[in-house]
Amino acid sequence: MNKLFHKFAARASHVVGTPWAFLLAVAVVVVWASLGPRFHWSDTHQLIINTGTTIITFL
Repeated sequence: MNKLFHKFAARASHVVGTPWAFLLAVAVVVVWASLGPRFHWSDTHQLIINTGTTIITFL
């Protein structure tokens, strides 16, 4: 089990450390920000990015 987790963690850190993962994260934030005026910067709109980034940080 320890070896399996180590392989998974090593692969996951390799994937999220790539420039493509960074560009994807930037794209998500840009899309979210560009939709702000459409949703009038509502609490729900802000909650979406807050919840998403909190979950990603926790993982």
